[in-house]
Amino acid sequence: MAKDSQATRGRGEASRGNKVYRDLVDRIRSGELSPGTRLREEDIAKMLAVSRTPVREAFARLQERGLLETSSGGMAVAKLGRPQVMELYAVRARLEGAAASFAAENASAAEVASLRHAAALFDSQQKTALEAARANTMFHEAVYEAAHNSYLMRMLEDLNDSLALLPDTTFSVPGRKEAARAEHRAIIEAIENRDPSLAEAAARSHIANALDGRLKMLFSAGALAQSAAVKSTSE
Repeated sequence: MAKDSQATRGRGEASRGNKVYRDLVDRIRSGELSPGTRLREEDIAKMLAVSRTPVREAFARLQERGLLETSSGGMAVAKLGRPQVMELYAVRARLEGAAASFAAENASAAEVASLRHAAALFDSQQKTALEAARANTMFHEAVYEAAHNSYLMRMLEDLNDSLALLPDTTFSVPGRKEAARAEHRAIIEAIENRDPSLAEAAARSHIANALDGRLKMLFSAGALAQSAAVKSTSE
């Protein structure tokens, strides 16, 4: 009896730890918890109305995923520099390419139709960059489903959690939304034509163009910050 109770309690804590983890990732993704924000177990536990145990578990997982880092004040939401961004997108290109390649081999007719629906939704969601980003996520998730590879799916989920650390969305870069439309079509056509190599190349090109947009954002933000810092120092 005691052993069963302990096992049940353990599973409950694990479940709560996962909920805390997902909640914090969502808050990082939305910008509510921006890079550099300090996090304390007791504050998060109070905010989410849970004990410190699931928060501690969530913190450990976040740190393992690179979403939290140690700071002078304890734990803080991680900041990604240019080298980390380059590494992240390099892995993303490989995994997204693999997903598209597998999809070209395994996608059913219904899944190809789902891809076209997701692409059409992206085409119609052009009012704001955030709407485009959400529709783009749905498109990529449709590719993952069509790949039929659970191990790859888990790696992509972990990777996409790390993307939550990146501020804003590349769809705020002028012309990026329009270019992504054509890139989505190229991926779908390669998958529908059962061409794994072409599908992989199209997906990797899509991510390479996203990286180009991300670097434009980083350099622009960095240049502005550096200019402001110099001005502040000189005055």
